[in-house]
Order: sequence, then structure tokens, then C-alpha cells
Amino acid sequence: MDRRRLPPLNALRAFEAAARHMNFSRAADELSVTPGAVSQQIQNLEDCVGAALFKRTPKGLLLTDAAQTALPALREAFDRLGEAASLLTAAVDGRRVTVSAAPSFAAKWLMPRLGRFEAAHPEVDVWLQAGMELVDFTTGEVDVAVRYGSGRYPGLEVTRLMSETVIPVASPDLVRDRPLDSPEDLAHHVLLHDGSPDADESCPDWAMWLAARGIKGVDGTRGPRFNQSSLVIEAAMSGRGVALAKQALAQDDIDAGRLVAPLQIATHVDFAYYVVHPKAKGRLTQVRAFVSWLAREAAEHESSVRTMNAGAGI
Repeated sequence: MDRRRLPPLNALRAFEAAARHMNFSRAADELSVTPGAVSQQIQNLEDCVGAALFKRTPKGLLLTDAAQTALPALREAFDRLGEAASLLTAAVDGRRVTVSAAPSFAAKWLMPRLGRFEAAHPEVDVWLQAGMELVDFTTGEVDVAVRYGSGRYPGLEVTRLMSETVIPVASPDLVRDRPLDSPEDLAHHVLLHDGSPDADESCPDWAMWLAARGIKGVDGTRGPRFNQSSLVIEAAMSGRGVALAKQALAQDDIDAGRLVAPLQIATHVDFAYYVVHPKAKGRLTQVRAFVSWLAREAAEHESSVRTMNAGAGI
């Protein structure tokens, strides 16, 4: 077949949807057409390529060898078309960069710094979307995402931002009224728990933290639990107890004196923060500018925390 004479796009879309669902009716629902229309489009495609794409069996549809061979490339092609469409939109509106981040990272780390990006790049508007779900880049709605994890994100360009540690923190008033000079003193405090769903196995909870230090007489399972890291930090600032907090998210409040880290015991975890985006998005001027700025901010933050921890003997 002449590569310049491709099969009809609607026929290719019908085949990809039917192959994904292995059901013409569900493919029809997705495409907002009738099952008969899907069947006709697939028949047209089979006539065009000169090969059968599905085997009809009593147990349902099966892909032919030809269909199984072509399907991965076709799906990649649709992904590339989606990227191209989003690039067309972004190229027209080069003043905008849409960023996805977890709510706690967005609130406690990114938001306090965004003013510096806006001052350096007044021509770019940042649209920030906070949510725990992993963004689907194939829709083209999001340009860049910040993820907390292992760094393995296939199919995306990945830039490591900074590492993470957890550290006990509390309000200055709390430890002034009720000293916290050693881990054993936690017996006299309420423990605040970070129950956010993005913790990795190397990140200790209070029970693990206490057991690792051989602390007896403190129930590491008791106390309020919060499903966002920012909430456990806010609870600590309000004096509700002692939080085992992510240091990167709590550091601005420590620097401002809203929190203290009296025990000066930091535990490194395996997860880190990464900025990710599709390769095609990296060609956009506003995306390059934002990723470069974010990497510089993270490097400055990590260097400052490292210096502070070393000075405190952490």
C-alpha cells in the first residue's frame, strides 16, 4: 500500500476501539455510533488492507495475527496524533503551561515559589491542577506533572528534582509547654500520622520509627490520621501533636518558625520528586522554561536543607 494513501481514519479508530474492548458494542458506545457502524468500518478497513482483522468464535472476538502485529503501532500513532493536536493548541497559546501536582506538594512547596517563576516569565500563565491521580498525558490537557515516586515513568522525559526525608516536627508552643528532648518523651505527646497514599515502603510510620529506635511505652498506632501530608503538617502547626512529616513539605514552616524539629532525627526514604512530561511537550518554550526553573528551585532547596541538617547534626 502507498504510505501516502492511508486507510480512512474513522475505520482505524473503529478497529483500535474494537480491539481494545474486544467487543463491537462497547467500541460503539465509546465512539457514539451503532455497533453496525463499527462493523461496517472494520469491514471497510479489512477490504482496504486485504486481510481479516478479527476471528469470530463462539467465545467472542479474537485478533488475527495481522491485527496483533499492527495494533501496537496503531495505538502509538493515535497517541502521537493526540500529542500533535495538543501541541497545535499549545503553540497557538504559548502563554500557558498546565502543571499537575499532588495537593500537598502543590500547597506546601510549589505555591510559595510560583511567584518567582511568574516574575521571571511574566509572559507565561501557570495553570495548576492539584490531584492525587496520575495525569493522562494522552488527552493533551496537562503539559507537565510533578510526581513523588521511584522515578520509573516509561514513555516520559523525567528530571529528578529532589530527595525526601521524614522528620518529627511540632509547634514551638507545644514543645515549650511539654519538652521533647528525646524519643522517650513522645510518651507525653499525641502522635499525628501521615496517611497519604503515596508513601513508599522505606518511609516509616510512627510504629516503625519507634521500633527502629527501641522505644518502649509509646503506642505508635494511636493518634489522629490524615490522608494528605499537608494536613498532618497543619495539624502539627496548630499544636495538636507531633507529626512525622515529609521534610521537603515542612521545611518552609520550619524556616519560618511555625514548626520546630526538636529531636533532629531525619530518616531518608527511597522515593523522590520528579518532573515528567511527554517528549513532544518538551519542545514548547513555556514547558522548557518551567522545567528549568523548577529544577533550579529544587536544587537550591535541597542544598539548603542539606546544609541545615549537617549543621544540626542530622
